[in-house]
Amino acid sequence: MGKQKAPRRVAENEALSVGTQIRGSAQKLNLVASMIRGKKAGDALNLLSFSPKAMAKDVRKVLASAIANAENNHNLDVDALVVAEASVGKSISMKRFSPRARGRSSRIVKPFSRVRIVVREQQEA
Repeated sequence: MGKQKAPRRVAENEALSVGTQIRGSAQKLNLVASMIRGKKAGDALNLLSFSPKAMAKDVRKVLASAIANAENNHNLDVDALVVAEASVGKSISMKRFSPRARGRSSRIVKPFSRVRIVVREQQEA
């Protein structure tokens, strides 16, 4: 008989994309993600393109992927998409050591973050 199909993690009128290994802290990434929450997908892409924040480039890639998933996998209308959710969390942290004065060393933490973007098809009012 085989294994059952996995249920969808989002609703029928939604599409999802996750960026798992984004180099930078979750706090900095959340500043960028909060800029696009609730905005139309086209406006959010525009905002991220011209943002001075370095993390905006990675968030833009994940948002573009969510829009492409909505269009190609779920047959949703691209012009009616709205960023329903943009959540950020911690991922791994690389630990490195740097030599310091008098034979000591200090730890350098290089954090990675993950961002999850859900776009929803908004019905015309």
